[in-house]
Amino acid sequence: MKSLRPNSPAPKKRVRLKDVAERAGVAVNTASTILNRRPNSWASKETQERVFAAAKELGYRPNRAAVALQSGRFETIGLLVADLNNPYFTHTASILGQQVEALGYDLVIESWRTDLEREKKLLRDFSDRNVDGVVAFVSDIDSHRAILEQQAESGVPLVALAMPGAGEVPVDLVMPNFETGLREAAENLYAQGHRRFAFVAARSEGQRVGKRPALFEEMVAKLDGASLTNFNCGPSVAEAREAGDTLLASDPRPTAVLTLNDLTAIGVMRAATDAGLRVPQDISVVGIDGIPLGEQLAVSLSTVAQPHEAMMSKALEFLMARIEGSEEPPQRSVFDTHFVPRESSGTASA
Repeated sequence: MKSLRPNSPAPKKRVRLKDVAERAGVAVNTASTILNRRPNSWASKETQERVFAAAKELGYRPNRAAVALQSGRFETIGLLVADLNNPYFTHTASILGQQVEALGYDLVIESWRTDLEREKKLLRDFSDRNVDGVVAFVSDIDSHRAILEQQAESGVPLVALAMPGAGEVPVDLVMPNFETGLREAAENLYAQGHRRFAFVAARSEGQRVGKRPALFEEMVAKLDGASLTNFNCGPSVAEAREAGDTLLASDPRPTAVLTLNDLTAIGVMRAATDAGLRVPQDISVVGIDGIPLGEQLAVSLSTVAQPHEAMMSKALEFLMARIEGSEEPPQRSVFDTHFVPRESSGTASA
């Protein structure tokens, strides 16, 4: 078969460590020791400079698998998220990526796409993908406990970002304390005259809803004369919009809606616009997460915000300690949330 581009240049061959060593006039082992900056190098400063210059001239890039074979490290961290369509996960991935890069590591991101079976598969398999450790947003510690226990024994560390569930957690855990922010949100809305509340819980099929709705229900129960209605929807913003259509058509209509996350709140706000309602004059909407996008909406989103940078930093701190060989019992770190009032919440309508 004839080539469609007979005059095109042949593809360049990969530059080998041997090529760098020959260019610098040193042994292959010497070049390897210098390029990997191993502390056992006895080479002179002049020899080191010559090797680095040769590598730069040739465009040498070390083979990760070969480096890992020698050092036991891939210098790569894995991140497992629920849904890259949700700005919360892209935002936190960006934060962790910068933190990982500052340590000289790369970040590999995988999404379980709000599919619980895919989540289980990735929790089992992700550590086999040439990573030194994994940070994972876990939907339900209890449902995945057996997998996490196996992971803890595998030798590839995993840090979970999740609520704890029942019993001890077999891996290091970083979690938000939603009680603080939800209390602030309930008290703020109540002070603005709201008495009819709704909570919209977005979740994947088969997923337990978690503690946020129950916590908010507990907060509302403490407010004299207040009532709460719970709604469920799927994880996408379109499904949240459909749920919003239903709850806004209820009679009596709630005056304040809290949602499981900011993306769901955006869907409910869109449903309010579809119904001819004004936010917040006719209905107040509050999300949970604190994504930067929420502040930039035409009606900026009130939210129960998580301290994203601090949480990702702690998760990476836990993970690097495990990578360095820590054998401490599983650690846990809890971060308070706080209510951020913006334009989407205000005085209750009649």
